[in-house]
Amino acid sequence: MPRLIVALALVALFTSSLSAQVPYPKGSGHVFIAPGAISGGETTATLHFGGGGDVLLYEGLAAGAEVGYLAPIRAPGDGFGILSANLSYYFARRQRRLVPFVTGGYSLAFRSGTANGGNFGGGVEYWFRDHVGVRFEFRDHLFSSDSPHFYGFRFGVAFH
Repeated sequence: MPRLIVALALVALFTSSLSAQVPYPKGSGHVFIAPGAISGGETTATLHFGGGGDVLLYEGLAAGAEVGYLAPIRAPGDGFGILSANLSYYFARRQRRLVPFVTGGYSLAFRSGTANGGNFGGGVEYWFRDHVGVRFEFRDHLFSSDSPHFYGFRFGVAFH
C-alpha cells in the first residue's frame, strides 16, 4: 500500500509539472477596471472598466476585441464607450503561470457621435489555476494627433 501511495504521488507530481507545458488555450477572456488619466493641458483622473477576449491565431499571435466605458472620476456621467479590435502577442505561451504580452490596434470612441483612433499597451497575465488568473496591463488610447491620451493601469480577471 505505501508503494502505491508513493507511485500515485510521483505520477501526480510528474503530470502537474507537464501541465505547465501544455500549449496556451485557443482563446481567453478578461474583465478589468482601470484607474487612469487624460493627459494634455490639465490632467484629469479617469476610471475605465470593461471586458473582452481574444483568439489565438498562430504561435503567440492573437486577435481580440473588447468594449468598455471610460469617464472622468469627478463626472462619471460624462464618459464614453470604447470599442477596440487588437492584435496581441503573448510571450512564453507554454509557461502557463506568467504570460507577458503586448497589444495594439484600432479604437472607436462613441457617445452621441464617434471618433476613430488607436491603442497600444502591454502587461502580464498570472494564472492561479488552469482557467482563472489575474491580468495587469497598461493601455493608452489616442483618437487624433492633437487629442489627449487616455491611459490607464488595468487590473482584472482573466479566464479561459
